[in-house]
Amino acid sequence: MGTVKTNAMRMLDRAKIAYKTHSYEVKDGAVDGITAAKKLGIAPEKVFKTLVTQGADRQYFVFVVPVERELDLKKAARAVGEKHVEMIPVKDLNKVTGYIRGGCSPVGMKKAYGTVIDRSCGQLPEMLVSAGKVGQQIELAPQDLIAAVHAKTADLVRE
Repeated sequence: MGTVKTNAMRMLDRAKIAYKTHSYEVKDGAVDGITAAKKLGIAPEKVFKTLVTQGADRQYFVFVVPVERELDLKKAARAVGEKHVEMIPVKDLNKVTGYIRGGCSPVGMKKAYGTVIDRSCGQLPEMLVSAGKVGQQIELAPQDLIAAVHAKTADLVRE
């Protein structure tokens, strides 16, 4: 049985960016990144979560950080030139991105938002992010993800 293509996969295909897909079971309801890494047998430092915030001027920003780490909102705001940013409510995630919690990919959102990826990705040959569906991840080179979403990198996590 082949993997059903998600919007994120179709966008990477169109951009001719190589990636691998990984699937894991989600019947237990655990959709967090650390659980996904364990189910896939992949080191958690290679698995990144996608977080969506809103700035003081009501603009949305996307931050991609390792699943074991926590986004530092002050560092995030600095990275996008805002006074402050705050996480959007989970109930608004689908309306803003087209994705749901546990399946939010930085690739293929409804609109292209300013995206920043934690600089730790630069130390990895490949990283995993959600494929845009709960239970599916895509693995790709960090520089390819940066190019695909026109991202920049910065120090984003709490010490």
